[in-house]
Amino acid sequence: MAMGSAALALRSAGAASRTQTFSAVRWAQRPSLLKSRIAVQPWGSNLRNASSESTTSAATEAVKVAPKKAPGGLKKAAIGTSLALVLLAGVVYVTDTRASFHRYVSVPLVRILYPDAEDAHHLAVDGLKTLYKFGLNPRERGDQDGDCLLVTEVFGQTVANPIGIAAGLDKDAEIPDPLFEIGSAIVEVGGITPLPQEGNPKPRVFRVPSQEALINRYGLNSKGADHVAAVLKQRVRDFAYAKGFGWHDLAEKRVLDGEAGVPPGSLLPGKLLAVQVAKNKATPDSDIEAIKRDYVYCVDRLAKYADILVVNVSSPNTAGLRDLQASAPLTAILKAVVGAANRADRKTKPAVMVKVSPDEDSDEQITGICEAVWKSGVDGVIVGNTTKSRPGPDPKGYALTSKEQETMKEMGGYSGPRLFDHTVSLIARYRALLNAPPITEKPEMTTPEQNSGDIQPAEQELAVEKPSPKVIFACGGITNGKQALAALNAGASAAMLYTGIVYGGVGIVTRIKKEMRELKRQSE
Repeated sequence: MAMGSAALALRSAGAASRTQTFSAVRWAQRPSLLKSRIAVQPWGSNLRNASSESTTSAATEAVKVAPKKAPGGLKKAAIGTSLALVLLAGVVYVTDTRASFHRYVSVPLVRILYPDAEDAHHLAVDGLKTLYKFGLNPRERGDQDGDCLLVTEVFGQTVANPIGIAAGLDKDAEIPDPLFEIGSAIVEVGGITPLPQEGNPKPRVFRVPSQEALINRYGLNSKGADHVAAVLKQRVRDFAYAKGFGWHDLAEKRVLDGEAGVPPGSLLPGKLLAVQVAKNKATPDSDIEAIKRDYVYCVDRLAKYADILVVNVSSPNTAGLRDLQASAPLTAILKAVVGAANRADRKTKPAVMVKVSPDEDSDEQITGICEAVWKSGVDGVIVGNTTKSRPGPDPKGYALTSKEQETMKEMGGYSGPRLFDHTVSLIARYRALLNAPPITEKPEMTTPEQNSGDIQPAEQELAVEKPSPKVIFACGGITNGKQALAALNAGASAAMLYTGIVYGGVGIVTRIKKEMRELKRQSE
């Protein structure tokens, strides 16, 4: 019993000692314990206080944070809006043909990134085609032709300006609409052969940068007349549907017959679409009947989609083709083409032109071509094409780089500014012969006794309807407004561009027209 009491006394003393020690510690740590009251409060009270303080703390933090979020949100919105406006301004700038970007940035950059000129050509075509689908293609903004200073007449139709894009850039009618949108009033697609053909082996296109010239031996690579006809047919049907004519054969026919109030080829007011046709490489050069069938095959499929049909007998890259410019074979071919064009399934018929070589420049050759034009009923001539010759460098005495000297030895047709003087000279010579048909025999004159009295002898010439002068398009070396005006003053109705676009970019049409307007105003 005594032992139990002693043990109990010892436990009580230990407890008292521990209590005193704990109290001493709590007193010593009171400041820190006061800061964390939750740790020493009873269990239930701890939860309630913790919950209350947590809610109060969250509310306090919300009050503190809310004012800070508003300025940050406005700042982000302002930055986003600014970036969107900058992007929009950039898109508007880059898609405007007046932008210097096209001439001084995109063209040099493409030459660096694509050393092969044909690869660059494909990039440009594919790029324009894709951009056009999304409305991001370069275009002439504003009504640049609204002042009517450059309005002209071609084949009885009023066109907005006399600048065109020659065949070769859009071989298979993939991008006529983007090309119209850069400001040209005439776009020529092709050359198109009856059957698809690959053309000559690659590489086949070469640059001479210091001369802004090209040498090409494409060899009329083409997807064929049936393919291009399908592309142009789809284009007409899309137009008919968009204009509310419907989606069927009758809708297409109504558009082609002029019910939409636009030319059936271009589908645009004040603009014309030319379609160039040629023979297949495999067709024998000596078989004129087979050659005629080649051209007629193309015309039968393409004529109704064209405002102008162009007969190419002047490519230097198809063996024997230029031999067809002799008067007899040319007359036979052109008569066949005119006949086929007049059978086109639409109310108005396309005009027919023949594209001639700048190398066939003797008096005899030019006279023979002009006789064929008059005899066949062709409506005009495109002067000219690429040349087999190799003009000297410009300026005179300029030393080409070793690479350019090697390029000049490549086979193919040369095109570039150095052809311009010869082109203008040829236009003047063709103009003189195409103003009136050659007189092969004198018309019989009736005597006063034979005359019924209704027409006096002196008036007999007035009673005979004189044929209209033939139309001439200039094609060769045109790169600025001064040259375009010189070609028109020499007798051409339109100035066609090819190499100028390759080196000058898509803005060159707008620049040329601006220069022409300025020169016209200065001369008034």
